[in-house]
Amino acid sequence: MERPNILLILADDLGYGDVACYNPQSRVPTPNLDRLAAEGMSFTDAHSPATVCTPSRYSMLTGRMEFRTGVPGVFTGAGGPCLIEESRLTLPGMLRDQGYATALYGKWHVGLSFLDRDGRPINENGFDPVERIDYARAIPDAPIHRGFDHFYGTACCPTTDFLYAYIDGDRIPVAPTRLHDRSVLPDHPYSRDCRTGWFAPGFDFEEIDMVFLERSVQFLERHAAQSPEQPFFLFHSTQGVHLPSLPGKAFQGKTGAGPHGDFIYEFDHVVGELLATLDRLGLADDTLVMVTSDNGPEVTSVVNMRRDHDHDGARPWRGMKRDQWEGGHRVPFVVRWPERIAAGSESDQTVCLCDLLATCAAITGVDLPDDAGEDSYDILPAMLGQPPAGEAVRAHTLHQSFLSNTATGGEPALYLALRRGKWKYLDHRGSGGNDYSKGELKQYALPEKAPDAPGQLYDLDVDPGETTNLYFEHPRIVTELKAVIDRFVDSGRSAPLRQP
Repeated sequence: MERPNILLILADDLGYGDVACYNPQSRVPTPNLDRLAAEGMSFTDAHSPATVCTPSRYSMLTGRMEFRTGVPGVFTGAGGPCLIEESRLTLPGMLRDQGYATALYGKWHVGLSFLDRDGRPINENGFDPVERIDYARAIPDAPIHRGFDHFYGTACCPTTDFLYAYIDGDRIPVAPTRLHDRSVLPDHPYSRDCRTGWFAPGFDFEEIDMVFLERSVQFLERHAAQSPEQPFFLFHSTQGVHLPSLPGKAFQGKTGAGPHGDFIYEFDHVVGELLATLDRLGLADDTLVMVTSDNGPEVTSVVNMRRDHDHDGARPWRGMKRDQWEGGHRVPFVVRWPERIAAGSESDQTVCLCDLLATCAAITGVDLPDDAGEDSYDILPAMLGQPPAGEAVRAHTLHQSFLSNTATGGEPALYLALRRGKWKYLDHRGSGGNDYSKGELKQYALPEKAPDAPGQLYDLDVDPGETTNLYFEHPRIVTELKAVIDRFVDSGRSAPLRQP
C-alpha cells in the first residue's frame, strides 16, 4: 500500500453534539467538518481513551492507556516530566522511522521538564513552580525528543494553565515578563477558566489558534516546495474549543450562539483552511485526514449553551467531560482518504483514539513489537469498509476517568469501564468524574434505579442514554466484564499479542 501523508487535527473538548453532521440540532454551523464527512467517513461510535486531556493525549500518541503509567491526573504550568518514556515507541517516532517528516503545532499537554536556574527539573503543577523556570535552559523531554521533527506550541492548555508562552522546539524564545490580568478578559460564563499566570509579550489569547494555523500552513507549504516526495505526519492540536472561549476577532459574533459557538465555528474554519491548503498544494489526494477530539464537552459550555442557545454539545449522550458516561468520551471522528475511504460513508464500529498507532503501522507496513501500542487495534479495515457484516474490529474497549484530588481529598482517583458490543460496564458508582448531587449539574441527575449496586451495566442498544442500571439483572455479564478489566490491568495490555 502506498504510504499517504497523514494530517491529524485534534480539537480540545469538542463534543459529539458540537458538530452539525453528528447533530442536526446543532446551533453552530460546521461546514468544513460537514464537507470532510461528505468526502470521507464518519465514525459514530468513536471514543477518546480518557475523559480529560493529558491521559487521552498520552494514549493517542502511544497506543497505551495512560493509567498504566501510574501517574493519574492532568498537568498544569510546569507539570511533568513527560509521561512518554524516552524508550517508548510513539506515533510520530514510528512514522519518522519510516521516512516521514513529522511536526506538531499547538497544544502538547503530556508533560515537560522545565529546569530551574540550577538545572534541576521542576515537574510541579501550579503557579509557584512557573516562577522558578530558567528560560535560558532547554527542555530535555519536549515533543522533538518524542518523535517530532518540529514543534511550536504550548506546554498545557494555552489560555488556562499558569504559563502563557510559546515553545519553539525545546525552548521558550520569548519569556514571560508579567502576570496576566484576568480582569481584562470578556465577562461571560465561558471566559472564566483562566488561571492567573506568567504572560509573555505577544501572547494574544484571542489569536492562539490563528498562530497555530499559520505554523501548520507554513509547514505544508515548505514541505511541498522542498520535499514533495517525502511523506509527512502533521499533528495540528488546537486550543479550540477549550475554555476560556475567546474566539479570534474575525469570528466574534458570527454564529448567534455566543462566544462558545463562535469558538466552535473558528475550529471549523481551521479545519477548512488546512483542507484548502492541501487542495492548493496538490496534496489532498495523497493525504489521510483525521479530525477528532480529546474528550467530551466541558461542563460550563454544556450547561450554558443548553440554557442560552438551545445547543447541546453532548447530544444525544448522558454526561460530559470527566464523566465515564458516553458524553465524556464518545467523540466525533471523521476521516478522509481519497480513493481508499468511501465518500459519504459511516461506520458504527467501536473504535478508540488509542488505535491510531496500530492503524498507521498497518498503513505503513510496520510490524509493531509487543512492548508498543499495548491497547492499540488496527482499525484500517473499518476505515476501508472491509470487515464482514457483524464483525467487530475491537472485541473490547477500555475507558478511564478520574475524580480530581480536590473531590477525593487526596490523590486523583482512577475509575475504569469496559465496552463489549452492546454492553458497557462501569466498575464504579456514579459518573466517575463530575458531581451531580449539587450545583449546576444537579438538574441533570437521573434517578439511580439500582442504588445498592457497586457498579453499572448498560445495554446501549436499547438504552443509549444509560438510564437503567442492569447490574443485578445480568450478574453473569457483570462478572465476565469485570474479569476482563482485571485481566487487562494485570496483563498490561488489552490488544492481542502480535509476535509469535
